Amino acid sequence: MTRTRRLLQWVVGVAAIVAPALHSLTDAMEWHQGGFTDTQLMLNLAAFLPMPWLLLGMCAVYRLRPGNAGYAGALLYGTAFAYFVYTTAYALAEQVPTYDALWQRLGRAYTWFGGLMVVGGALFAASILRTGWLPRYAALLFGAGIAANFVLALLPAPAILQTLGSAVRNVGLIAMGCAMLADARRAAA
Repeated sequence: MTRTRRLLQWVVGVAAIVAPALHSLTDAMEWHQGGFTDTQLMLNLAAFLPMPWLLLGMCAVYRLRPGNAGYAGALLYGTAFAYFVYTTAYALAEQVPTYDALWQRLGRAYTWFGGLMVVGGALFAASILRTGWLPRYAALLFGAGIAANFVLALLPAPAILQTLGSAVRNVGLIAMGCAMLADARRAAA
């Protein structure tokens, strides 16, 4: 592995740990505070900024390759998160007080991009499970969180359950980031 590739793998690995962890923190802040605050939305924006590129970055720099389904999943997931960056900026600029109020304003588009996230995440997780290019347990966590987000979007369930689904998905991403860092460390040794 070249020095540049190792460095890029470190950058992507760290981003795969920090961004999802920060996202889960902002979800907890939102739940605890009963809605959005400027601080929470700014932190959420910081968490979401790398997300459109995160899975594509994993595909690009990891020593093993995901296959076509992995690339397609990464692209769809990234596209969804590009929209979610917009929704966070929108909520901040328009002083939207809650997730429900945001969804009321953006409804169909938000739902459509949520569907893209689910399909993309499922394809990405399936590529890992099929080829083993990242740890299977990480893919199972990520996929379980994606599945929970999908099911809970269809049911009249409390918002906290959607947050828990996102947390499981984020733990899967964090596990992928840790695996990337461990792989880069081994390659450097």
